[in-house]
Amino acid sequence: MSDIKFIEGGVCAPQGFTANGMLCKIKASRTKNDTALVYSEKLCNAAGVFTSNRVKAESVKYTMKNIARGTAQAAIECSGNANCCTGSAGYEAAERMAACTAKACGIKAEDVLVYTTGVIGAPFDVTKIENNIEELKAGLSKEGNKEARIAIMTTDTQFKECAVEFTVGGKVCRMGTMCKGSGMIHINMGTMLSFVTTDCAVSSEMLQKALRSSVAGTYNMVSVDGDMSTNDTLCIMANGMAGNTEITSEGPDYDEFLEALNKINRVMAMKIAADGEGASRLVECKVRGAKDLETARVLAKEVIGSNLVKAAMFGQDANCGRILCAMGYSGAEFNPEKTSVYFKSIAGKSRYFDDADAVFGCDKCGEKIEVIHNGVGLAFDEEKAEKILKEEAVQILILLEDGDAEATAWGCDLTYDYVKINGDYRT
Repeated sequence: MSDIKFIEGGVCAPQGFTANGMLCKIKASRTKNDTALVYSEKLCNAAGVFTSNRVKAESVKYTMKNIARGTAQAAIECSGNANCCTGSAGYEAAERMAACTAKACGIKAEDVLVYTTGVIGAPFDVTKIENNIEELKAGLSKEGNKEARIAIMTTDTQFKECAVEFTVGGKVCRMGTMCKGSGMIHINMGTMLSFVTTDCAVSSEMLQKALRSSVAGTYNMVSVDGDMSTNDTLCIMANGMAGNTEITSEGPDYDEFLEALNKINRVMAMKIAADGEGASRLVECKVRGAKDLETARVLAKEVIGSNLVKAAMFGQDANCGRILCAMGYSGAEFNPEKTSVYFKSIAGKSRYFDDADAVFGCDKCGEKIEVIHNGVGLAFDEEKAEKILKEEAVQILILLEDGDAEATAWGCDLTYDYVKINGDYRT
């Protein structure tokens, strides 16, 4: 595998991509950018994954139809209104968002991806987009990722973006991403929206294969509050401007591409978890020694999604029995009598980061304490445990003796502020 280097630029890092963001007042109280546009100078191969919620936003329905063709050239997004449960009027609004974007950019409406996020069930006033689209398009630039990454935020407290440089077939390629997500996050592709851009040449079929493979171990391993959004959307556009031979099948080039995609998606997944609504710390659960990958993933995500575990993390309470309890009701097969649990953290590591691999470091980095050994709770040092759990990024490490599979899930603690944020979200 080639070395993958983190770079600046977000969705604008790859050749041929520009972006912009501005305030269109989708929600009257909004004071920062709420509408973003991402554009490629060349038509792209494209693929996407979407919420598995049976209730889907009208923008999701529209974008699913468009991207099924396998091409796209622009993506338009607005924050403040989910355009969900809005019926035929909402679907028409999604069509009009695409149409006005296409007209401004000189492309086909069927090559525009539409993203929306915000309040569910409120009428969607598309004229606010139509009246500002020309200005939004005029401001497209290679620095526009800085405006666009703000526009996609709702209750997010931090913007979320990254980009990488990698090599495919001897050609230097770039891949960039930005996403938003803070609450309604229990992704099974949240109000999770993600854009991925790349100048690597990849067929739409292989983009879809790579995206589904990557999402399974990254975005789908995130849980903030157990609520699955109606609007989850993750789309990737590849314009091929890096000049590599197009990836049309599995092999070394595909593996290089997938490694880069996994790298950025993992960072985004962790950033979403770290910025969960009201969260004060990132919580990672790593399961090792499971009988197979699916078992490892189910166990890790069940632990990270437990409200009792999340509450204990908020209180810096090493209540380790809650972890084994969550594993036990997960439905996954494991041997409780051969299960050990550790807490780990590294002093000074923030829950916000640019490289996911730098958060918890190597196995020997930081402080670690064993709290359960072979299914039995230990008489551990409470002060040391509390010190570990006070850090902004905490890892729950679970060791099994059932096989060689491992998986990681990401979540956050459950704080008083989560209820405050969601108690009056609409009003």
